[in-house]
Amino acid sequence: MNSASVTFLAFVACTLLITHWAARRTRTRSDFYAAGSRITGTQNGFAIAGDAMSAASFLGLIGLTFSFGYDVLYFIISLALSWAVVLLFIAVRLRNLGRYTFADAVCLRLDRRHIRTFAACCTLAIAIPYLIAQLVAAGTLVQQMFALDFTQGVIVVGVLMTVYVTFGGMIATTWVQIIKAALLLSGGLVLLFCVLYQFEFNLAEMFRKAVNVHPRGEQLLQPGGLYGSDLITVLSLSLAFIGGTAGLPHVLMRFFTVPDARQARHSAALALCLVCGFQVVVFLTGIGAIALLTNHPVYSPDGIQIIGGSNMVAIHTAHAVGGELFKGFIAAVAFATILAVVAGLTLSVATTISHDLYANVLRHGRSNEIEELRVSRVAAIALGILGVSLSILFEGQNVAVLATFPLAIAASSCFPVLLLSMYWRGLTTRGALAGGYTGMFLSTALVIVGPSVWVGALGFERPLFPYAYPTLFTMPAAFMLTWWFSVTDRGEAAVAERAAYDGQLQRMYHGPVTAEAGPGH
Repeated sequence: MNSASVTFLAFVACTLLITHWAARRTRTRSDFYAAGSRITGTQNGFAIAGDAMSAASFLGLIGLTFSFGYDVLYFIISLALSWAVVLLFIAVRLRNLGRYTFADAVCLRLDRRHIRTFAACCTLAIAIPYLIAQLVAAGTLVQQMFALDFTQGVIVVGVLMTVYVTFGGMIATTWVQIIKAALLLSGGLVLLFCVLYQFEFNLAEMFRKAVNVHPRGEQLLQPGGLYGSDLITVLSLSLAFIGGTAGLPHVLMRFFTVPDARQARHSAALALCLVCGFQVVVFLTGIGAIALLTNHPVYSPDGIQIIGGSNMVAIHTAHAVGGELFKGFIAAVAFATILAVVAGLTLSVATTISHDLYANVLRHGRSNEIEELRVSRVAAIALGILGVSLSILFEGQNVAVLATFPLAIAASSCFPVLLLSMYWRGLTTRGALAGGYTGMFLSTALVIVGPSVWVGALGFERPLFPYAYPTLFTMPAAFMLTWWFSVTDRGEAAVAERAAYDGQLQRMYHGPVTAEAGPGH
């Protein structure tokens, strides 16, 4: 048994023990959805960072840096800005308004049934492609490390994530993410240390060698390698990160696991620092990988065409600087990363289906906790099966690119509705649904017919939509339609919804104890 297998099995054993421990403490709906709101701000900050530091940001971005250099900074800078938006505009208000999902906050003064239905649709549209990206990374790793084929690797991760969520709920998911964040941060730092050691910790020398060996030469450190002069795609990518992170359901629900707004702010600030620091580590590691692996007969005998695809650059770099043992450790850490992220995704979908859709839409708030938890667990199992089935279609796609598509969808659907519900008195249910659904369906459709899916995954010759990311078109459309259908809404319900904003504003600042819920809660 190689070192990767030993490390991976040790992590799985540890997380299954955590799941068993968590299952004994998951007795109520609040325990399952939000860990009873007993997670500290520091713990939650690490868990949020664990959600954000996915296989896409580790394997995918190192691979993109290896291939394209400078343009990866678009991803890194946009990701930093996105967490600043969450910290400054979302975290505290969301914690004071909501209980389990972002729909709790939005429907406080809007129509509960229609808003929760919209939230469920958005969560599915966002979580499924995000889940596919993580499972593609899992299958790629297994192919290279464990002598199994792509499909078998995907199935292994699908089974494990279902176990974590079905039995351990948010308590197990949180601790799996905390452990994973600690492993990934320490593993990434050690990997960068070993890479820098090869150049005697001289960054200038590392960059100089990377420029000399890369086919793009000095253009490696200039914009245009990944997207050329396509300003629309660059702006769309930035908007996808900035708005999308603040609209991801599995990230937003983490703010309900802490006891109060102060802890929510603390966890968002800590996550911002951890994620930004990690992205710097990723970029520098990618530059070092260029200098170490390009034209190397073992890893990349033909220029920058890496053996196993761009998602394997980090793994090959670990082998180049630390041998089989270190390669095994980094591979296992990456695998642990995938397990933690997919567990969070699965829980967000299970929660919105059981709490928003089943309990509040289909059962009109008359279901009991046992029913709700049973629906959550069935939903987790169903999502595991669906995710495994769909991910097989996307074998070989760069996971950093795949993981950006859900951000584009979230930025065009959840984010406009959530932001306007918090900051604009004039929002009505009609406006929220018109803008939100338009953004969701339009962004999903344009992603599918764009070059990455229509050509890269489905095999058509030319895309129907020329840009990889549609956010520059779909996000403004969602905001405009939400505004227009709200200001033209003159119904009695719309008048009541606007009037309820004062009570919501009080609650956003002082918490749920000092304010009454609005008419739609």
